[in-house]
Amino acid sequence: MNLNAARSAISAAHRARTIATSCEKWPRIDSTSRTLGRVYNSSLSTSTSSSSTPSIEHNIFNGSTTNHNSHSSQAHGHKQPLAHYHNLVESGTLRGDEHQTRIVQKLQHLHDELMDYTPPPIPDADPSNSLISRLFSRNDPTPTQPPEDAPKGLYLYGDVGTGKTMLMDLFYSSLPPYIQRKRRVHFHAFMIDVHKRLHAAKIAMGYKGGDPIIPVARDLAREAYVLCFDEFQVTDIADAMILRRLLENLLNYGVVAVITSNRHPDDLYKNGIQRSSFVPAIELLKSRFDVTDLDSGTDYRRVPRALSKVYYHPLTPSNALEIEKIFKSMTHHDDKDPPVKNRQLTIWGRKLSIPESTSKVAKFGFDDLCGKPLSAADYLEITKTFGTLFVLDVPKMGMDSKDKARRFITFIDACYESKTKLFVTSEVPVFQVFSDEDAASGKPISDHMRGIMDDLGISQDVVGKSSIFSGEEELFAFARACSRLVQMGSKEWVDTAGYI
Repeated sequence: MNLNAARSAISAAHRARTIATSCEKWPRIDSTSRTLGRVYNSSLSTSTSSSSTPSIEHNIFNGSTTNHNSHSSQAHGHKQPLAHYHNLVESGTLRGDEHQTRIVQKLQHLHDELMDYTPPPIPDADPSNSLISRLFSRNDPTPTQPPEDAPKGLYLYGDVGTGKTMLMDLFYSSLPPYIQRKRRVHFHAFMIDVHKRLHAAKIAMGYKGGDPIIPVARDLAREAYVLCFDEFQVTDIADAMILRRLLENLLNYGVVAVITSNRHPDDLYKNGIQRSSFVPAIELLKSRFDVTDLDSGTDYRRVPRALSKVYYHPLTPSNALEIEKIFKSMTHHDDKDPPVKNRQLTIWGRKLSIPESTSKVAKFGFDDLCGKPLSAADYLEITKTFGTLFVLDVPKMGMDSKDKARRFITFIDACYESKTKLFVTSEVPVFQVFSDEDAASGKPISDHMRGIMDDLGISQDVVGKSSIFSGEEELFAFARACSRLVQMGSKEWVDTAGYI
């Protein structure tokens, strides 16, 4: 299963139990996925900050400066959004942009408001009866309005390449250490988590039925009062039907959210089934969030990048030796964490064998990853567990290896969304492993494909053409994967990725 299938397959409660291992379908054009909360052992989720493992974003943007409010003794050493942004620009990691600076100033303002915000208390679950007690308690009145002092959330929208994810990472990593109840998650991954919780609540309520959204929202608010949603979009009717009440209850429980999206709220779920039922959610976003356009005319994906030596081709003994040296240099420095053969990961009740790994670095052969019927859930669990991955012996793929190509694209998407540092040895330049001679000698690239490549900031000269993929979604997935491989080979990516 690909990333989008893993996200949208949970539209009905019973489908929350399993994720299929087929790679027969493709992501929707603008869907991607990150990793989600470990609370439910979901390989599609990132943990809240209460986890003992620091978040990927915290490590990426880790820094130090002083704090300025009453919590300064606890927050000493954390770097605030605006100062951090300026440091990244000064170091050359980012290129300065006046419009983007204004957006960061908004993030700084929200950061300052959160420093003075105390969320309302949310009762803990009754230990005597767990979920059922929460569902039927009469002594836990549900708030009908957000707290008066709750900061207004931010809804940041813009096209591909406007820096949405970078800004989200920067803001989340800049939250002071004393804000422990926080969560940064890809929106589709969050909704999978929500559907699983709703399913559990419905089971607890039994044949009498009832509304499970309020107790689920209460539990989510108890776990995190700062929520950062990346890639907010609605393509599934099951999500659309519950979003207004879910968001409304989260806000009423004092949750403050920062949201990034490709679309203005008015454009969400356009032409969707029963869209009229989703319109109240749109109005909620417009009234309770500061809706801000990120489009400054600069596509940050097209800013020239210096490439790092992480991709090696062709498949020669010298390249194999070089990549092995890098692997050993990253895995043999800690006697307490030596490389282990065939480490076992448990994913949705199944065992997945990792050929060779430490706790943070893993090495696979291409067939280990893509020659087996692995799913998006498997790839996301791998990228959640290991910050650095080595993939060896990637072949050039044609029509006879279409399933492997699909799985490899799903794997690339997982690496990208998890900010994984990736090393690859391949038969041809890794951007061109999907290109084949039939396409190269056939008809010229279509206008549709050319438009996709232009949107993603890549050219045919870099990635070639492929006859493997034909449908609109397949073509986009192919082009996006090539674009991401280019980005993951950049010095900026390599210098900041790979932390768990």
